[in-house]
Amino acid sequence: MKIFVLSLLLAVPTTGFTWMGKIKMPTITNLGEMMAGQAKFGDKKIMVVTGTSSGLGKMTARTALRTGEYHVIGAVRDLDKMELVAELEEFDMSSFTPMECDLSSYASVDRFCAQLEEFTKGRPIDRLACNAAVYQPSLDYAKYTEDGHEQQMQINFLSHFKLISKLMPNMAKSEDARVVLVGSVTGNDNTVGGGGVYPVADLKELEGLAHGAQKPISMIDGYSFNGAKAYKDSKLCLMMLSNMLHDKYHRQTGIAFSSIYPGCIAESPLFREKRPWFRKYFPVFMKYVTGGFVGEEEAGQRLFQVMHDPRCTKSGVYWSWNGGPREGRGAEAIEKGGQIMGAGGAGGGWDSIFENDQSNKVMDSEKTLKLFKYATKITGAQWPDSNQPTSPCPTLAVIGAVTAALNAKEEMERMKGAANLGDVDILGQPIVRAEKPSGGMVPNPVAEGAFVAASLFEEVAKRQAGKVLGELPDEAVEKA
Repeated sequence: MKIFVLSLLLAVPTTGFTWMGKIKMPTITNLGEMMAGQAKFGDKKIMVVTGTSSGLGKMTARTALRTGEYHVIGAVRDLDKMELVAELEEFDMSSFTPMECDLSSYASVDRFCAQLEEFTKGRPIDRLACNAAVYQPSLDYAKYTEDGHEQQMQINFLSHFKLISKLMPNMAKSEDARVVLVGSVTGNDNTVGGGGVYPVADLKELEGLAHGAQKPISMIDGYSFNGAKAYKDSKLCLMMLSNMLHDKYHRQTGIAFSSIYPGCIAESPLFREKRPWFRKYFPVFMKYVTGGFVGEEEAGQRLFQVMHDPRCTKSGVYWSWNGGPREGRGAEAIEKGGQIMGAGGAGGGWDSIFENDQSNKVMDSEKTLKLFKYATKITGAQWPDSNQPTSPCPTLAVIGAVTAALNAKEEMERMKGAANLGDVDILGQPIVRAEKPSGGMVPNPVAEGAFVAASLFEEVAKRQAGKVLGELPDEAVEKA
């Protein structure tokens, strides 16, 4: 019996705590990968940023490269443009690798992930910034991708959704992995910028996604197309996704999931489809009236901060900056050529970062779960089962296996007498039946051994109880 229990101790697989689960016993294969990765990247962390050929992504990559602590992989649609930008910005090409990733194509996302895996030589990815986006507020009609989705919906949200699902298993191997999704004040309607400017982000009941979001469906809510609202809805989805990933996978993987609003980059190419007068006066309005303006360089430093600053290892946060009392309004700002302070715009430095509040729409857990399920179906994303880390204690593993076997045996008996509860619940939804246990539930030799051990344990326990306590009195048996 002792030999049998010892064999169980050695055979039953255990799930360690997060940090212990990342420890690997050296093998010839992974030693070779480690040596290849070390030769290629040295001690630098690997950072992936989507959309590094312009705007926020470009400045984030430039900031990271200047630290000398990262090898940055720029996921871009146009490699020729990226090459020119990298030359103009004097990127250190020994630490920067552009790769093609067209977010309007799931096939391109798949190819990028395969290329990335080959390139990293077994080294885990430490940082992922989901930054790339398109904004089409002036369009009177929807434009569709090769996959049949409205462009903003897929490029801003759905393709990033799939990208994260494919890279997450790799990132879970990193000791300090972070996934940062670039949200927007426009997706957070508890602010003036999000709730006071038409159109307001609102997913309603996700009818568009529920029906597959294929052409001619152009909006997540299933209603008529509005370019500005499509953008805002996509940003709301990203912020909701960040919360869902935190809830499901942070403890199990150790990855810190967060979203950010770096400020309104009013001079960004993001507004290239706006009318000329808007592009001219919008930055002035944001800087001197609302105070929400922030330049590309500072915004890039902010996104980099969340991926680098030790204070930002906290998961499940919506990060913002410069959120104190407003100072320097009106004439004072104009006289000084300055910026209204405390308005979420420029200024304040790294120490102005804070954990911002999220709106009720962002925090709607039931709708977030529906969003996650629909997007998984639409994109074909594959996610691991969410499991909490458990103690690696061998004794607990053995006891757990024995208990599971006993429980299966008891449940098999208990569920034979299930009542006829009907096929519809009180909400009018179809009831999904729990699968009844059967003899086929014991799928492997370890579990079979545990089942046998449990049965022996149960029989021995009954006999020992009889020896210690004696037989039950006849009166007790008759009246039972």
